[in-house]
Amino acid sequence: MAGVPQMTTNELSLLVKGNAPHFILDIREIHEVETSHLEQSVHIPMAFCLSRQAEIPRDIPVAVYCRSGARSSAIVSALMTKYDFTNLHSLTGGITAWAKDIDQQIEVG
Repeated sequence: MAGVPQMTTNELSLLVKGNAPHFILDIREIHEVETSHLEQSVHIPMAFCLSRQAEIPRDIPVAVYCRSGARSSAIVSALMTKYDFTNLHSLTGGITAWAKDIDQQIEVG
């Protein structure tokens, strides 16, 4: 999605490994999360992200992910537009890219 800040799997991996302050938001459906999820991630299904926006930090980088990056790009755009978030990033390629690039043990489902 044009204009939506992106974070690559390598950038997120560096944040995680470096123990830098960050927040990982999984917006997939419950059945997807039951199959796999990134460690340290917080689950808020996409349908509830706008109503639960107060649970998303504004003072540290937030990586938002879904399966492929389409839903996360849409929700990042919506949160930026409606609630003026400036620290959100859609994980490019979603958990599918993470499984390919960083952790081949993750089952995408």
